[in-house]
Parts: sequence; C-alpha cells; structure tokens
Amino acid sequence: MASKKGKAERRSTSLESETVPVSADNFMEFFGLGGGALLTVSIETALKVPAVQAAVSFLSRTLATLPLHVYKTTDQGPERLGGKLAVVLEENPNEEMDTSKFRRFFWEQVFTGGRGLAWIERKGAGVEALWPIDPGSCSIRRRGGRLFYSFEGREYPATDVIDIPYMLKRNLVQHRGPIAMAEKAIQLALAMNDYASNFFAGGGVPPLALEGPMPAGGKAMQRAREDIHRAVRQAQKDNLPVIHLPPGYKLTQVGYDPAKGQMTEARLYQVQEIARAYQIPPNFLQDLSRATFSNVEQNDLYLVKHLVSQWATALEGEMNLKIFGRMNTRRYVRHNLDGLMRGDFKSRLEALATGVNSALLTPNEGREIEGRPRDPNPAADRLYIQGATVAIGTSSAIGHNGGPPLDDAPPDDNQKQVSDDSDTDPETETG
Repeated sequence: MASKKGKAERRSTSLESETVPVSADNFMEFFGLGGGALLTVSIETALKVPAVQAAVSFLSRTLATLPLHVYKTTDQGPERLGGKLAVVLEENPNEEMDTSKFRRFFWEQVFTGGRGLAWIERKGAGVEALWPIDPGSCSIRRRGGRLFYSFEGREYPATDVIDIPYMLKRNLVQHRGPIAMAEKAIQLALAMNDYASNFFAGGGVPPLALEGPMPAGGKAMQRAREDIHRAVRQAQKDNLPVIHLPPGYKLTQVGYDPAKGQMTEARLYQVQEIARAYQIPPNFLQDLSRATFSNVEQNDLYLVKHLVSQWATALEGEMNLKIFGRMNTRRYVRHNLDGLMRGDFKSRLEALATGVNSALLTPNEGREIEGRPRDPNPAADRLYIQGATVAIGTSSAIGHNGGPPLDDAPPDDNQKQVSDDSDTDPETETG
C-alpha cells in the first residue's frame, strides 16, 4: 500500500517536463501557444518594416540637409565666419565625407541604435576634422567621474567626442534606442508582414482542414492531401472559385480570415504606432488616411517646432561645448531652420520682398538667400522701409545713385529768384 502511494506521489511530481519546464515565463509555450514565433527585433530586421525605414530615413535626411553655419558675436551683432573651421563644420568634415553624408550617418545611428558619436580631430587649438564613430563598436565607461570612449584600440576623453543619445539611462552612461523601446510594436508589424506574404504566396487561400472519412494508412493520407492540393491549384489556375472534392468530404478554413481579423486596419494602426514612437505626424510616413489640407500644413509647423528644432538644438549645444569650450561666449554654430520652410517660388519672393520693405533685410541679403550674385551698387547694402521706400534716416526718396535726399538738395537760381519775387510787396511795386 505504501509502495503504491509512493508511486502515485512520484507520478504527481512529473507534471513539469525536463525539457520544457512549466513556469510563468513559458506557460503558453508549454501548450504550443508561446510567443516564440515572433521574430527577434534588431536594427536590420526593424528596418524591413517600411514605417520604421521611412521614419529613420526622413528624420536623418531632414536633419542632414539643414544648413549649419558658424558665427561670431561682435558689437554689431552676429557675423558669419569663414576659414577652415567653417569648411569642416559646414562643407567637408573629413577627407572621406561631405557634411550631408556625415550627418546622415550620424543621425541614422541616433534613430536606430539610439546614439550618435563623432570624434573631433584637433591640431593644436584648431579643429582638423570630424570622424564618425560606430556606436556598436564603441565602449563607454566612467572613470574617475569622467566619461571615456574606447574605439578601435584608442581611448578618447568626452571633450573630444560629440555624443547625442536618444535617451540616457539613470547612470548617464548607457542609453535607450527607439527600436529597442518600440520592440513589441515592430514585432507585430513584422509578424503581419510575414503572414500577409505567406498568405498571398499561397494564392490567397487560408489553411484548410479536410473533413470526411479519412483513408487508412500514411501513404493513402498523403495521396488524399496531394489530391486536395492539386484541386486548389487547379482552381487558382482556372480562375474559378470551385474546388472538386470526392463525395462525403468537406474543406473547412483553419485560422482567421484576414478581412475578419481586420488585417488592413491593424497594419495601418502599426504605422501610427511607429509614428508615435518617433513622435512624427503619420502623414510623414505616407499615412494620409486622416490627412486634410489644414492639418497637413499644421503638421509641417509641428515637425519643425517640436521635433527637428529640438534635435538641431541638441547638436548645436554639443558642438558648441566640445569644439569651442565650456567658457566660450563668442563663437557658436547654428542651424538655419528656414531651410525647411522655403515654400514655393512665389511665397519665397513675397517673404523676401516683405523683409526688404520692412528693414529686416538689405536687397543684397535677400539675393544671397536665393543664391544670386550681389549687386555692386552701395544702395543694395542699405536697409529700406515701406513709405515711399526710403533709406532709414532720411525723410524722402534718395537722390540719383544714392545721392542726398531730394528735399535736402539746394534750390537752383530760378527757384531762388521766384522766392525773392514772392517776398516783394505788390502795392509798392505798382506805385
């Protein structure tokens, strides 16, 4: 009796398989329903989702094409600098890349893995070049309270590395990336892509179950399956919604119908989820399902005010700190966000004309914005304001070739004679 009881107890402890333990983490997998079928999300697999690829490409290329200029603060206001530093920052950061290629790679790392890195090559006090660093091959450590970056056998202090993280962790060393944080949404998008491709690769026929008297034996069952497969293929080939089956057999759909499962709506929702993860209005990911003329126009302003300007400010601050030093107050770099708001040709000309007529731009500054040559006439470098379009500081139109105002011109002899005659008393003159 005791032995039977002992055997029963031993059988009760064998519920958990040695190969697949039943636990909270894999309880569904024990019953064959686990999440192991979902793809592992990496940067490469995530970029196979069109919405992710569009988000990364759009943001990186937009920020890479923003004009970036170097300025110096003077008593007369900001003055744009030239020379070697301007060439490195504005045109060619190094011998292998122009500024668009360099910055596009930099921002792609920010919006995929979550961090953009670049090494500042110096020669004395000057900046020789900017070199991109692969964040996946760079280790970052804090030693003695300061950050150091190890890359390809060399160690760089934080003062020589431009570092833009997508989101820092609490230790201020590690970071979070957008793809890692949106992993579940991207997994679902990948799963729906795979399901749709497999579904339509099979001719749009869902998995089917054959009901009826099954033939005995493995070979007979195999022949029955092949017969059904040939019948389905023949119906597809003949473009007929009819499948010939032996009497007494019936085909039943297994799984969900994509239409009933709202697959189209679900895929559209995943685009919106990925847009939400990157904080991009969905119309920039080619989702125009809810787009109108007014909200698309407002989304342009939203993009510049609440997204592009924030990342541009982050890069400006990092460059100003690492290139010019903490205590620098005179030189700085700045993006020209007007490059995103150029508009159509007519709108640009109207805006420039308004700027010139309201003393915000000189004519030559307006021509420079449009990439046109400067006018050598000195009057083109003066400010004008509406009201007969006169030079500031005068009360009337300027004279010919920038001469003195017409009101200030001395009267000629005829005008003087008329003035003298008008002062003569007419009664005295007749008497």
